[in-house]
Amino acid sequence: MTIYDELVARGLVAQVTSEDEVKNLINNGKATFYIGYDCTADSLTAGHFVTLTLMKRLQQAGNKPIALIGGGTTTIGDPSGRTDMRKMLSREDINHNAQCFKHQMERFIDFGDGPGQAMMLNNADWLLDLNYVELLREVGACFSVNNMLRADCYKQRMEKGLSFLEFNYMIMQSYDFYHMFQTVGCNMQCGGNDQWSNMLGGTELIRRKLGKDSHCMTINLLTDSQGNKMGKTAGNAVWLDPNKTSPYDFYQYWRNVGDADVMKCVRWLTFLPLEQIDEMDTWKDAQLNQAKEILAWELTNMVHGREEADKAQAAARALFSGGGDAGEMPSTTLTDADFTDGSIGALTLLVKCGLAASNGEARRLIQQGGVAVAEEKVSDPAAQFPQDKFAGEGVIIKKGKKVFHRAVLA
Repeated sequence: MTIYDELVARGLVAQVTSEDEVKNLINNGKATFYIGYDCTADSLTAGHFVTLTLMKRLQQAGNKPIALIGGGTTTIGDPSGRTDMRKMLSREDINHNAQCFKHQMERFIDFGDGPGQAMMLNNADWLLDLNYVELLREVGACFSVNNMLRADCYKQRMEKGLSFLEFNYMIMQSYDFYHMFQTVGCNMQCGGNDQWSNMLGGTELIRRKLGKDSHCMTINLLTDSQGNKMGKTAGNAVWLDPNKTSPYDFYQYWRNVGDADVMKCVRWLTFLPLEQIDEMDTWKDAQLNQAKEILAWELTNMVHGREEADKAQAAARALFSGGGDAGEMPSTTLTDADFTDGSIGALTLLVKCGLAASNGEARRLIQQGGVAVAEEKVSDPAAQFPQDKFAGEGVIIKKGKKVFHRAVLA
């Protein structure tokens, strides 16, 4: 099976500019391809998983990846899939985030100077030095405003008002491809399917300015069975940085995916052989829990290493069986400031521990009977817990049947 056939069999490929040409490039190790990552935070998230694993798969097939850090495009902000404008970041924050991304990517990608080794570039190196008038004269005539306004990447922003700042994003992303095509031989761009319009802008710019062909391949976005983007829990991102999302919490996120989503995640995100995955596809009922364990362990091993994956799995199994090993359990330290008159409310406790994104969500969890504190079910959203209850080893909070968290007094 060729690498392209494998990507199709895994259900990853969404759109390609020319299937025959893309097949030829990646099946024969001729693709020098890039995937862009804007530095909007100091850590990558579980949502980046599909593109990170795509980069690894293509590199293993002999192709050369370029991980493009968006030090320049982050100053504008990608409007794709957004209903509001992104937060403007300082140059210092962007540079810091870029370094964090590189450190995390090195767990997936082999960087170096060899023929098949990956490059890491930063578009700040060319975008930030551009003269605006010269840029308009060089590439402005290659973009139709009418076509740009029809692009999917702008649709949601148009409802609330698309700023001229964001309108320039497609031009910047297209210029990236145009620049790297000329300077490092980049002949293909990959990314999520929401980037299709931006990608086509790059191929069209290369064609019109240089008279040459370039190619794009998008992959499907990782969504659950309800169509929601995966990679968030309690309203917060699932981070690859262990200081932002512990290995245990990371494991638990994947261990708790829905029955309808687990095999898609195994097929898209792991490197298990397709024959094994096809067999797992026939599993039902209790066997799906085994599939979830396999998924959670494989991804935690990829991000945090075997030792952390083993520890997270052992802790999760102990908690599910009722043994309860608090050593690896995620925990929150409460301080005197979290208590009022010597106690803390149930809603505040759940939000503070990251088990709910808001008081409203915490209230619904309690009303639905999904919360227990120190093995006692909480039925009253107005319940209060005394400060001394959290001394020593602290208190274990249970959300639903699978999520455990320890709150301890500083």
